[in-house]
Amino acid sequence: MRFIDEAVVTVKAGDGGNGIVSFRREKYIPKGGPDGGDGGKGGSVYVVADDNTNTLVDYRYTRRYEAKRGENGRSKNCSGRKSDDIFLTVPIGTTIIDLDTDQVIGDLTERGQKLMVAKGGDGGLGNTHFKTSTNQAPRKATKGFEGELKQLKLELKVVADVGLIGLPNAGKSTFIRQVSSARPKVANYPFTTLVPNLGVVDVGLGRSFVMADIPGLIEGASQGAGLGIRFLKHVARTRRLLHIVDVQPIDGSDPVKNAEVILNELQKFSPELAKLPQVLILNKIDQVPEEEQNALCTHIVAQLGWTGIVFRTSTLTGAGVEDVVFHLMNEIDREKELEEQSPEFAEEQRLRFERLEAEVRANTEEQKEAYRAMRKAQREGLANEGDDGEDFDDDDFGEDGVEVVYSPY
Repeated sequence: MRFIDEAVVTVKAGDGGNGIVSFRREKYIPKGGPDGGDGGKGGSVYVVADDNTNTLVDYRYTRRYEAKRGENGRSKNCSGRKSDDIFLTVPIGTTIIDLDTDQVIGDLTERGQKLMVAKGGDGGLGNTHFKTSTNQAPRKATKGFEGELKQLKLELKVVADVGLIGLPNAGKSTFIRQVSSARPKVANYPFTTLVPNLGVVDVGLGRSFVMADIPGLIEGASQGAGLGIRFLKHVARTRRLLHIVDVQPIDGSDPVKNAEVILNELQKFSPELAKLPQVLILNKIDQVPEEEQNALCTHIVAQLGWTGIVFRTSTLTGAGVEDVVFHLMNEIDREKELEEQSPEFAEEQRLRFERLEAEVRANTEEQKEAYRAMRKAQREGLANEGDDGEDFDDDDFGEDGVEVVYSPY
């Protein structure tokens, strides 16, 4: 199954039915008067959050959804039948944006949450409504109102409390396998995860939080290198970032420079995102001789100038992982409790996430436009050399230039 986290659809609510002009015609009842019924209301379009879906792939193939119009009114003061509403199911964490106004009209973050995105038109009035003392036989009725027509952009952002970031092969997928039931692909050769993975971390006594494994960044991601920043928007909802650094990279690279790559890419992509609280994880410590571990870890922290929380872990053996989990759970609980006790802090948090959402969305669109411009230049260059440029088809890589699939387990 393809993991699709963006889609553009057109929704059209049903038009209202027309009212009619009709007069009562029955034996022995002369001058029966007007009895034209009203038109029925057109169907509305709703979007509903459903935890049984985890991708927007259906909306990449069917892009228009239209509710039926209401029935016209009938004689004998019978109103037309109201049309049924239609419901579009989306994953939890989907944001709905009106492309005509570029305004966010809804954010579905809870199971069963429902949002009307296009209102059905009201039915027209039959001639019964226009009867007066001076006009006993009105020959006037009104047409139904048109239903709303909107072009919507659906954006899926995973709903998680903690987001894992780091270079490919830093150990993010192994970490989430250690602490949850999520089973992303892991192997003993270099590769990168292609889709975000979610896992529920159970700490016991009814305490748990959701962790997201975000596909690895590389240097130049903010300019479109590798998977670019395609999945960085998925950490926009998180409360904490877990920055995992491989202390003994298989390619012999410097762990300090590797950590700086991630920090720089976060800053370039979204300064607001870079301000999220981060926990530094010095991972794969089991690959370093015990007598060298302290010196190496101290060197990395000093070179980074890191003043925040630091943990040493081995996601292979599980060493140190439990300490990280309990620390995260305590921090999340403390923050939620503070939000409940302090309306000012809760409002500050809300505004911060609104700024973060807006900045992430704007920067994502900017990078996508730059990527499309680059692809257009490549096609034009090939065409000038006599090539038809068919090798550069945007559909080969999906809307954002990347074709991603769920890895088979």
